[in-house]
Amino acid sequence: MAAAKLLGKRTHQLPGRLNVSELFFEVPKDHANPSHGTLRLFARSVERFEKPVDASKKEIKQPPWLLYLQGGPGMPCQSPQTYAWTDFVLDKGYQILFLDQRGTGLSSTVTARTLATEGGPAQQAAFLKHFRADSIVKDCEAIRKTLTVDFPEGKKKWSIIGQSFGGFCSVTYLSRFPEALREVFTTGGLPPLVRHPDQIYKHLFRKVAERNKVYYKKYAEDDHRIKDIIRHIENKDIRLPGGGRLSVLRLRQLGMSFGFHGTMDLVHEMITRFTSDLSQFGYFTRPTLTAFSNLLPFDLLPLYAMLHEPCYARGNAPNWSADRMMKQNPDFANSSPDSPNPVYFFGEMASALILPESIRSTNTAVQIFKDMFNDYDELTHLKETAEILETTDDWPELYDEAQLARNEVPVYSATYVEDMYVHFDFARDTASKIMNCKNFVTNVLYHDALVHKTDELMKQLFALRDDTID
Repeated sequence: MAAAKLLGKRTHQLPGRLNVSELFFEVPKDHANPSHGTLRLFARSVERFEKPVDASKKEIKQPPWLLYLQGGPGMPCQSPQTYAWTDFVLDKGYQILFLDQRGTGLSSTVTARTLATEGGPAQQAAFLKHFRADSIVKDCEAIRKTLTVDFPEGKKKWSIIGQSFGGFCSVTYLSRFPEALREVFTTGGLPPLVRHPDQIYKHLFRKVAERNKVYYKKYAEDDHRIKDIIRHIENKDIRLPGGGRLSVLRLRQLGMSFGFHGTMDLVHEMITRFTSDLSQFGYFTRPTLTAFSNLLPFDLLPLYAMLHEPCYARGNAPNWSADRMMKQNPDFANSSPDSPNPVYFFGEMASALILPESIRSTNTAVQIFKDMFNDYDELTHLKETAEILETTDDWPELYDEAQLARNEVPVYSATYVEDMYVHFDFARDTASKIMNCKNFVTNVLYHDALVHKTDELMKQLFALRDDTID
């Protein structure tokens, strides 16, 4: 595989003794067919800025690289200084690369408008087949070759840390290019080694049901409040200020935040706003509808919506797995406000769409429903493309289980018993199939621990690397 072409680099000093560089690379759209066009990728690197006492002494340092792979699919990275764990990792002696994976952030951004340049829905779907983990790790490998071109031969390997979907990519990296890796860290990101997403969503609905019970135990008054809100929505055609419509499905998607530290309370705050508007005015005010829209920004993340189920597929068509599994689950099939049972919120297996900090820790396996492509303004333009992706069955293999079984690269993983997005049973099974995998298991951290419990998590994760087994 050829090295990525470095198109440009600009470096700035930021508070906290940080040197942050902005880098643009060029890679093939399809690494197997480089003549089919290119994509532009964006990344930020960060290293410690040290001002020497004696400026006449020129010493060139080459700290080892650590690549951060973000959750998703379809989520961008933030600036290095916004991550609480950046200082911790820099103090360990690394320099870090924060990569916007293809289609996200500034890396050949995928939107309905940019996809239209590829042609019709069939051409768009063919193009998006190159945006899964297999293509992402090929981008990473091309970039590694560029960044380490001047490194001594024995120091060209790099480390990677994958959060959520980024962990899925890390296991694909282990499968495809283990010779490029010094070590691998994953946080809530050991992928289910299954053949079809149906198996994943069956487990997901059970876990989300547990979180709904916790919610209604904490906020019992929201049972009748939510039913009143649903009655109002069913009798109105409610358009949101930024486009799209407020449907019962969209309301129930607030449950996707149930798997993060503190965000369950934000759902209650949103329900309280809706209830207050209805009691005072008999309709939802613009500030309330805007606040609701901001909680579920799928209009800004079309790649996230279109590739969630395909990112699990290994030779099978997803065929709207979440829709089909939901209809088989009586707890979630009910949306009637006249039912004696509470209306359950939906969840997802990998996102954090409530807070800006949470967006950084997104994962994979969201409950993506077909009707979302009627409710969200941006997604309405991509209905046919999504349908093709959901019914495509020739998805290539993502993981080499034979290679994982003989893996020699040290792997250090944080796995959460109460993870709502990456089911613990699947993660534990995957850990057992990766040779040289040390696993930190806890029932007191949630999926976004890298963001909200940074010190505790990073100390435990690096203890796996630094401590000997007693």
